[in-house]
Amino acid sequence: MNNKILLYYTLGSTLFIGKTDATTLRKDKKPNVILIMADDLGWGDVGFNGSPIVKTPNLDKLAAKSALFSRFYAACAVSSPTRASVLTGRNPYRTGVFTANCGILRPEELTIPEILKEKGYTTGHFGKWHLGTLTVKEKDANRGRVDNYRDYNPPKQHGYDVGFVSESKVPTWDPMKKPADLKKTFSNSYHEGWNYLQEGEKSISFGTYYWDINGNKITNNLDGDDSRVIMDRVIPFIDKNKENPFLAVVWFHAPHLPVVAGPKYTAMYEGHSDFEKNYWGCITAMDQQVGRLVKELEKQGILENTIICFCSDNGPEESTPGSTGIYRERKRSLHEGGVRVPSFIYYPKLIKEGFVTDFPAVTCDYLPTIASIVGYDTNKIPYALDGINLVPFFKHHNLKRKLPIVTAYTNQISLNGIRYKVYYKDGNYVYYDIIKDPTESHPIEETNVLKNLRIKMNLRLEEYKKSFDGNEYGTKSFDKEKQIWRNPKDFKGHKYYRQQEKLKQIIFQ
Repeated sequence: MNNKILLYYTLGSTLFIGKTDATTLRKDKKPNVILIMADDLGWGDVGFNGSPIVKTPNLDKLAAKSALFSRFYAACAVSSPTRASVLTGRNPYRTGVFTANCGILRPEELTIPEILKEKGYTTGHFGKWHLGTLTVKEKDANRGRVDNYRDYNPPKQHGYDVGFVSESKVPTWDPMKKPADLKKTFSNSYHEGWNYLQEGEKSISFGTYYWDINGNKITNNLDGDDSRVIMDRVIPFIDKNKENPFLAVVWFHAPHLPVVAGPKYTAMYEGHSDFEKNYWGCITAMDQQVGRLVKELEKQGILENTIICFCSDNGPEESTPGSTGIYRERKRSLHEGGVRVPSFIYYPKLIKEGFVTDFPAVTCDYLPTIASIVGYDTNKIPYALDGINLVPFFKHHNLKRKLPIVTAYTNQISLNGIRYKVYYKDGNYVYYDIIKDPTESHPIEETNVLKNLRIKMNLRLEEYKKSFDGNEYGTKSFDKEKQIWRNPKDFKGHKYYRQQEKLKQIIFQ
């Protein structure tokens, strides 16, 4: 689809220039890009959004120097779709990533790593992938199995040079293990989590693995805090590529269930339940690794020339101690608590001082914003983007969002504009003034303005279906995946859709 031409930038021979000159040259380089995502982290699960409990000092420090979004949206209420939106700048309903463990990141889609490779970047993905399977040789995680070529879709197919990835969730401590004794868990189920495995305690395989960029299973340095395990791969990547621009996508697993935290972190939350101690503890452990990352960037003299974007993929899981702050509902809901997530963008060259904004932004905005900063012309992309370039907003703070944020999930559709929100579920439309009523407690009557927004929302969904059907770049991936369109207005449950897709596979054979 796009010419993957690598433009290599060099500093010349550093043997013949002094340290000061080399530092000056580094400052003139294109910025490094780091995209950090937490997993199921609620809007209220961080100190910078006012949590009175969760300790996130490193994230708080970064947020204070950043554009801090009080109104930042994940492009869906569950994991995989939001992740697809980050990398493509497009709504996931365009490509069939309707929900978690569904569809793939289609190879025809232009991604952030592909754009940055064209600009001379080295690219790496670390942590969760969740946009397809990573092996066809054995059972792995949710969808990986022998000869499942339909869903095989590793990062290497999307512009990455380096990888350390899991297909989906892992425990947040000792990520390859779970206790052999169910009594170690919080509720006689492996779903929520357990207290960390002490030395000598029996364990069994959790059933998922980490893989490198070439599809080799990683077997070393996989014990202890999972966020540290991930960062142990990110730090060497940065050290190796510090003289040239790099992209590091760091998608932590915390605090997705099952949550497990080490004794250092649970001790910070004494007096609370085991579930709470492990849930909040793994968030603080993740925060510590963000601090470690910042120290590495400072050590290499490249922090000031690095863009750091932080967000969560959706709101907190229903059964967890996670907090949505004042916002309504949680993960899997298109009400604010399911999709309004903690987020900031740090980039000192453009954002001179930290500020808080209620400008509505979304994960789709990452691609056009980063493309603008590195000088990539998005007009070359032969299909529509759903995100907007935030650079004018950072410069002038008065940008108006011409494209409202439209999302869909199961039986729900929502539109978030500057002021108003349209919410659809099971045949009913509800309207909110989201500025005056951010808790969505007081629906308002339909006006001509709201009626027009409703029409725009439905037209956008029709656009998504055309993209899904392959109108923009053909049907190669559509045919490979053998999916059917999941119309929120005709939603009959995931079981129904699985049956329809299975029937369609038989027809296609």
